[in-house]
Amino acid sequence: MDRARAAYARVEERYIAALEAKGLVFDVPHAHAKERARLLCALKERGVAFRNAGASLSWGHLSPACVECTGVNGSETFSTTFRCHRDCYFCFNRNQADYERFFREGCPWEEGLSRSASENESLACIGLTGGEPLLDVDESIRFLQAAKERFPEAHLRMYTSGDLLTEEAARRLRDVGLDEIRFSVKDDDAQAIQEKVISAMRLAKRYIPSVMVEMPVIPGAEEHMKHLLRTFDEVGIDGINLLEFCFPFCHWEEFERRGFVLKRPPFEVMYDYGYSGGLAVSGSEELILSLMVWAIDEGLTLGLHYCSLENKHRSEIRQKNERARGLHPCLELDEGTFFLQCCKAFGPDIPVARLALSEAGCTDMIEDEEEESLAFPLAFADALSEVVHPDGSHLQLQTAFYVYEVEGEDAYFIDVAIRNE
Repeated sequence: MDRARAAYARVEERYIAALEAKGLVFDVPHAHAKERARLLCALKERGVAFRNAGASLSWGHLSPACVECTGVNGSETFSTTFRCHRDCYFCFNRNQADYERFFREGCPWEEGLSRSASENESLACIGLTGGEPLLDVDESIRFLQAAKERFPEAHLRMYTSGDLLTEEAARRLRDVGLDEIRFSVKDDDAQAIQEKVISAMRLAKRYIPSVMVEMPVIPGAEEHMKHLLRTFDEVGIDGINLLEFCFPFCHWEEFERRGFVLKRPPFEVMYDYGYSGGLAVSGSEELILSLMVWAIDEGLTLGLHYCSLENKHRSEIRQKNERARGLHPCLELDEGTFFLQCCKAFGPDIPVARLALSEAGCTDMIEDEEEESLAFPLAFADALSEVVHPDGSHLQLQTAFYVYEVEGEDAYFIDVAIRNE
């Protein structure tokens, strides 16, 4: 077991070392753990809903798209263009495949909608993002019309910086069936620009059924965020998605000169995630949690949703692993993390575990001689809870995490972590 745990630990160590060699700076491990635990306890006491094993925290209104992000029917987001009239140092669009080409030529959204229709006829939610969709309202309308034709029951939403929204555009978006508009407010925007965006929210409320804000929370912005939350509540928006502030693998000098460091460990489970958001900045999560406590105690009525970087990853993992539900007798899909899981015994625990499992009726066991492990379904873990060695010591069972990978005609399971059972 120690050898297996060390192997997983080395993956994280190599990952961090490679980034530190490029100049990135990580915080000390679990730097804010005590404060985070205190704030999570406070939110539980206030009745906040803990979703996806705590990666998503919700109070009040929650967009259907946020529910379906990790739901069964699914949510997918498209872009018509990567062009934008803003140039935010924390934008992660540059991580997207073919960014330069799609910036110049626009994105092949027709192809994307066709692919989605062939893969999932019951897609529940569709998003339009950018770049900035309002740079070309006609193209955005064309996309929404096509999405409505292919998925007539889908919930349609659009992301925008907001400062280009006009009354004519809002009317056209309503008429084409847009269900929700999400404004991306920038904490460091000039006051005049923020006031323009807030005016656009008031305009949107006259036309669009649901008006939301979605923004990253930057460490050090507590008082300004409280002011914004009060303002959003006064406008009467439905809710806000509070995102972890992330480094998108570019412009590190901008993060460094502001004194930011990265969260360590970077992920709860090390894996090559496809989400292009990057790495969470240390301290953002704790500020979000404290703002939620404050907003609830202030009596604000807008919905609050903390969508962590981990929650973005869980959406991806569910999409991968849902395909393998029930595919292997030893693996079951965890409904919180969405990793496939089994239980493992290691080394000297194997013969004792094997005998006890056989007596309990377990017929699905896989022994890996190289790893010196015995894998079996989690449902039989309780059968081993009281099993001991002749010297009275208990078995040290571990929960193993897997991802189902599909590459062309090939499909296989990869193990990515173990945790104490």
